[in-house]
Amino acid sequence: MNSLDIEDKAAKTAVRLIEELTAGRYTLSLAESCTAGLVSDLLARVSGASAVLWGSFVCYTFEAKKRMLGIDGAFLEKHGLVSAETAGEMASRALEISGSAFAASVTGLAGPLGDGGDKPVGTVFIGVAKRVNGNAAVNVKPFFFKGSRAEIRMQAANAVLEEILEIIPS
Repeated sequence: MNSLDIEDKAAKTAVRLIEELTAGRYTLSLAESCTAGLVSDLLARVSGASAVLWGSFVCYTFEAKKRMLGIDGAFLEKHGLVSAETAGEMASRALEISGSAFAASVTGLAGPLGDGGDKPVGTVFIGVAKRVNGNAAVNVKPFFFKGSRAEIRMQAANAVLEEILEIIPS
């Protein structure tokens, strides 16, 4: 799938997500790292997004994750910036801070260079969170994308949108 196909698919997924959130009168918050606001941008392109998109934390760095989301530095050092644990914590904190019905996070390695660790370029972790009986229920999935930096970021953004769609009650 080329870059334009990926972007077209993501745009269509964003429209579906805005429709579902609107129908349920739900709000959504995001915590984005490797996508750097791309998920929010895809949603904001859709008319009506302002009724359901609470906002987004673009927390690209270690320090941003600490300051914006309140994630403990020792936690980040232990688990790393690109991990299932960090993605889960990002989603949970975005849900808590925003008060939204749903939250999602994304962290990964878009390339072309890795982070010097054992995870290959294209490794992405996506977390989704929702409120269940007043508590955050968080699910995290790993993804392994191929392509250029732009393609990996767009694939990750589309996967975030699809993962959120999966947890919205129908």
